[in-house]
Amino acid sequence: MRWQTGRRSQNVEDRRGMRSRTLVGGGLGLVIVVVLAVLFGADPQSLLQQMVVEEQVSAPAPGVDPSQDPLADFVSVILGDTEDVWREIFAQQGNAYREPKLVLFTGQVQSACGFANAAAGPFYCPADEKVYIDLGFYHDLRDRFQAPGDFAQAYVIAHEVGHHVQNLLGISDRVQAARGRLSEEDSNQMSVRLELQADFLAGVWAHHAQRARDLLEAGDIEEGLRAASAIGDDRLQLETQGYVVPESFTHGTSEQRVAWFRRGLDTGDLRQGDTFGGMDAESR
Repeated sequence: MRWQTGRRSQNVEDRRGMRSRTLVGGGLGLVIVVVLAVLFGADPQSLLQQMVVEEQVSAPAPGVDPSQDPLADFVSVILGDTEDVWREIFAQQGNAYREPKLVLFTGQVQSACGFANAAAGPFYCPADEKVYIDLGFYHDLRDRFQAPGDFAQAYVIAHEVGHHVQNLLGISDRVQAARGRLSEEDSNQMSVRLELQADFLAGVWAHHAQRARDLLEAGDIEEGLRAASAIGDDRLQLETQGYVVPESFTHGTSEQRVAWFRRGLDTGDLRQGDTFGGMDAESR
């Protein structure tokens, strides 16, 4: 990818090396905080989140691996490019694009969606509108999933930003409400549809970034498709347990993920991304 001359985003929050400890635990301490917040007219949830973040910042921290700095720079450029693309797309529809923050962390992190370990991979939290990533995931992408390359890395960021777009459009809320009324298997299928749409939206970003800034070089598209395929539910289940349980899928098969990412990349048209119109749509 020709990314080096791109604009660096100002929305990157670097928490690498910080140790996350929850200042307020359960039991009496939690009750006291909630009661005091109510008495003084404050929002208990906001107060708890603020106390957790303050403890994150003040905790002793090991050094940050200097070898990750080029990756942090790369992530900042990709995030900036997604901002440019989605700002323009939203403006064309008469809407304003609210930019997400991206949090770099090491090992574990506290978000408004709860405590997370790096082993879970990159994620988006709609409650604070932030994307979280431990840059060590990119080593796993290269070594464990056999999906190296800068466009493969860019796809990961663009997918999580796709979840932010879904959040802004109200899609995430509607899916969450629907899942609460469904069986576990049907709820998983709704999750699959949401994830496949995020893959599609990642492709939409790549389509418009290529047209506007000529980012892609030979082999880049294959890198992105390889990454989408590498993290399909069927492939991951075969790797970890030796067999596949389709009713437990939450992200989609390798074939589905590649197909929807490719559709977004080829068309750049949001109207083509209705993954909720039927799960057989990815084969058309």
